[in-house]
Amino acid sequence: MAKKPEILQKGVVGILVIVIVVALAGVAFVAWKSLSSTKGSSSGGSGTETWTETGAAIAGNFADADVVDLENGKFRMYYSAEPETPNFQGQVYSATSGDGIKWAKEDGTRITSAIFPSVIKLPDGRYRMYFQDQQLIKSAISSDGLTWEKEAGTRIDATNPSELTLSSVVAPTVIKSGNEYLMVYGGVINQTYTKEKVPSRDTHLLLWATSKDGLTFDKKGIALDSRNDVFKGWQDGPELMQWDDGSIRLYLWGYFGVYMSTFEKGGFSEPKFVFYGPNFDEKALFPPSPPGDPTLAKIAGTWNMYYGYHTKGIYRAVLR
Repeated sequence: MAKKPEILQKGVVGILVIVIVVALAGVAFVAWKSLSSTKGSSSGGSGTETWTETGAAIAGNFADADVVDLENGKFRMYYSAEPETPNFQGQVYSATSGDGIKWAKEDGTRITSAIFPSVIKLPDGRYRMYFQDQQLIKSAISSDGLTWEKEAGTRIDATNPSELTLSSVVAPTVIKSGNEYLMVYGGVINQTYTKEKVPSRDTHLLLWATSKDGLTFDKKGIALDSRNDVFKGWQDGPELMQWDDGSIRLYLWGYFGVYMSTFEKGGFSEPKFVFYGPNFDEKALFPPSPPGDPTLAKIAGTWNMYYGYHTKGIYRAVLR
């Protein structure tokens, strides 16, 4: 389940607008325009990427998708129930597809108390899921991708070499690069970004870590810092992806939409704005439902982005 900024969850952007002068709204819009000089399509784009919205892949109160190639012509999507769901228990569900467009839901629940699932296939053919459980990042193992057993111990806790006072760690994403596992995850500071009025009471930024075995991680510190005029204290839902040219990309979302950074030489580049979703409102100081927690998969030669559209489901955009 994607933790949306409180004001986005409750749909009370009007409260914020009432107390902010028109001039400040203009400043926020100018800041957004500077992120994307070329929209590219009705759904959003930048000078480097153009993503076109196609609608719902899985409708309902779902979020936090992650897609795994089953290597048999099929792909499996894992996704979470949103916290507003009755009897919410951090449920993770799954669906399969051969074309990335139509997804068939699989019966049952894959796992509970496991939000922000990130699933990778291991060298021995098994699958490992990394997820947030309360304030920690943990993992589970599966031989078939359907039945999961939680592994002992904690993969990541809130301690960090950057000496940040974190209340929790959230939203892991993991990729295996060569002989090393690379993880990016969210760190939550229980303090509002104070330079201007923002929707969330917390500050979210991204940290990273590496591992030789996928279980014990060496924390490296801050990957991307949200405490600036671009992100205004909010970065969430990171997704690591190996691109066609062999590079490693990091996608994430902020108040205004989806951004992309590249990982090279032990660091992450300045994020570029790439997608603002189907519900962008140029008149709003902060768009009410930005695309959240993007995940990417190349299926049948097409790059697909699946993301959470709050209360509506997992939506899909394609790279043109």
